[in-house]
Amino acid sequence: MITLTQRLTANLNATASMTLALTADDRTRSRHRFETADGHALYLQLPRGTVLRNGDRLQSEDGLIVKIIAKPEPVLTVTADTSLHLLQAAYHLGNRHVPLEITPTYLRLAPDPVLRDLLVHRGLHVIEEVQPFQPETGAYGHSH
Repeated sequence: MITLTQRLTANLNATASMTLALTADDRTRSRHRFETADGHALYLQLPRGTVLRNGDRLQSEDGLIVKIIAKPEPVLTVTADTSLHLLQAAYHLGNRHVPLEITPTYLRLAPDPVLRDLLVHRGLHVIEEVQPFQPETGAYGHSH
């Protein structure tokens, strides 16, 4: 099994030997066994609290480089008629400590029927999709 112990920070364009597609939740695991799409077993042994992002490169002790890909997963994508409505939705979701991807034009969160109803009731547009999900990591750079 290949053990990945280091996140590359200096050479972000390093050529990867393989890719590993992970969900948002998987990218918060610093010590876990995963399998690539083509069946290679990989073990993450990273510093506790490491949150991986789409495009990150990890390296094994013997120099193998693996590129992390944000795996598409079920999400709710929220849009609004005005920027203010989108900001208000982000505020209400933040008060509930919901992992949230924030962009200028949409918010994205894990599917939740109660939150979906809240957002629709507030006049927002909510669609269910399967997309890569990259929630904010929090004020201190780690998952909540």
